[in-house]
Amino acid sequence: MIYIRSIEQKESDLEFLMDMMYESIHISENKPPKEELLNLPHLKKYSEEWGRQGDRALIAFNEDKLPVGAAWYRLFTKDNKGYGYVNDSTPEIGIALTNGARGKGVGTLLMKKLMEAAFEDGYSSLSLSVDPSNIQAVQLYKKLGFIKCGMSGTSFTMIYNNSSK
Repeated sequence: MIYIRSIEQKESDLEFLMDMMYESIHISENKPPKEELLNLPHLKKYSEEWGRQGDRALIAFNEDKLPVGAAWYRLFTKDNKGYGYVNDSTPEIGIALTNGARGKGVGTLLMKKLMEAAFEDGYSSLSLSVDPSNIQAVQLYKKLGFIKCGMSGTSFTMIYNNSSK
C-alpha cells in the first residue's frame, strides 16, 4: 500500500525532497555529492527557497510509513529557465524514487497525483527534462501522455497539455 501526501514545511520532508531532487539528476558516473551538486549555479534554482508561491511537492510512503519517492513542480521564467522550460505558465516537474520503490508502480502513481494537483491548481500543461538514456523514465512519461517538444543540452524537453485530453 502506497500513501501519498503533500510535503509539509518540516525538516524531515524538506530533507527527503532534497534527497529526491539529487536522485532525479541523471548522472551515470562520478556523480558529485548532494550538497555540491544541488548548489551548482545551474541546478540551485530547482531547490533554493523551496516552498515559494507556485511550488508543489508530493511524497510517497510505503506500508511501513517510510518515504519512498517524491514528485514536484516549480515555475520558472524566461530569464531563469529550467532545463524543461517551455513558458512562464507551465510548471516543470521532477520525480525520483528510492531504489527499492522502482518498478512497482510508485512513479506512475506519484506522477498521476502530481498531474491532478497541477490541474486543480489551474495549470493546463506541465513540462519536464529527461536524459534520453533514462529509458524507463522516458517510457513512463510517454505512457502518461507527455510528448517530446525540444532539446535542452543532451536532454529531451517533454510537455503534457491537459486541454488536449
